Amino acid sequence: MEETRTARVAAIDCGTNSLRLLVADVSFDASGAPRSLADVVRTMEVVRLGQGVDSTGEFAAEALERTLAETARVRDLLVEHGVPRDADHVRFVATSASRDARNAHLLVDGVRQLLGVAPEVITGAEEASLSFLGATGELTGAGVAGPHLVCDLGGGSTELVLGERDVQAARSVDVGCVRLHERHALSDPPTPAQVEALVADVHSALGVAAAAVPLEEARSLVGVAGTVTTVTAHALGLPTYDSARIHGSVLPVADVVAACDDLVAMPREQRAALPYMHPGRVDVIGAGALVWREVVRRVAACAGVAEVRTSEHDILDGTALALARRAAGAPA
Repeated sequence: MEETRTARVAAIDCGTNSLRLLVADVSFDASGAPRSLADVVRTMEVVRLGQGVDSTGEFAAEALERTLAETARVRDLLVEHGVPRDADHVRFVATSASRDARNAHLLVDGVRQLLGVAPEVITGAEEASLSFLGATGELTGAGVAGPHLVCDLGGGSTELVLGERDVQAARSVDVGCVRLHERHALSDPPTPAQVEALVADVHSALGVAAAAVPLEEARSLVGVAGTVTTVTAHALGLPTYDSARIHGSVLPVADVVAACDDLVAMPREQRAALPYMHPGRVDVIGAGALVWREVVRRVAACAGVAEVRTSEHDILDGTALALARRAAGAPA
């Protein structure tokens, strides 16, 4: 019987809005290639690290405090689940807000002290590549025709990545749910003028992205991250947040657009009462839904894509897979 090598790794994604952890067991085939990724634990906490960064260029003291407190909880989970705290087994990636903040060194120093592993402030291109790896791992086996366009819609930035097995083109643009909610000081619900101004920002960013990524070549559109999964839960009318129902779901473009419009028009009290709405997303989901609506419309118009897929697998899974070879001593 062939011996299966396994490794337990941890991926931590520190975004503009949330801090997420994936502890996973990775098994390898005889050639050393990762064969499967089995979740041990996934956690998500809204820390709003990017609070005010778009306007001030710095992390707020209270945002850093929230983020480092959650990092301490992550440290305890790593100990509980037997993950060695070294660079072969733990990778902490920080994204958009950390790229923008002049005082990002405070986050780097704090995380290093808590975890014993230095966090990486990764580029938009690397963020896009890791998200693509996580989101598309199952598509080929499921018979989904490529090229795939993966959209990772975060708190501070949105990554658009085109490829089949590998990334062919990618671009990160600074439109995300937290950044645009703060920049446009959205009312509850937003006024038509605020929506128009925010959408103009998104159109400008998509023009920049389209110059680098041939959107018209996409044959499938895959959305990842919290805004997209929440819009999907709304479109499905779920009685609670159900990852199993959300992951891999396929919806007509018209249904996704309608769900986005519905969320944008809702007052805060109604959004907060939705059974699948995380409390940390209530204030920013309107801005995120507008970004997602415009991405979906743009890709549908230029590529003829009629359906939208949602994946719960994203940069966390991609980071775990990228780390796995090193952790098991497999060839790079």
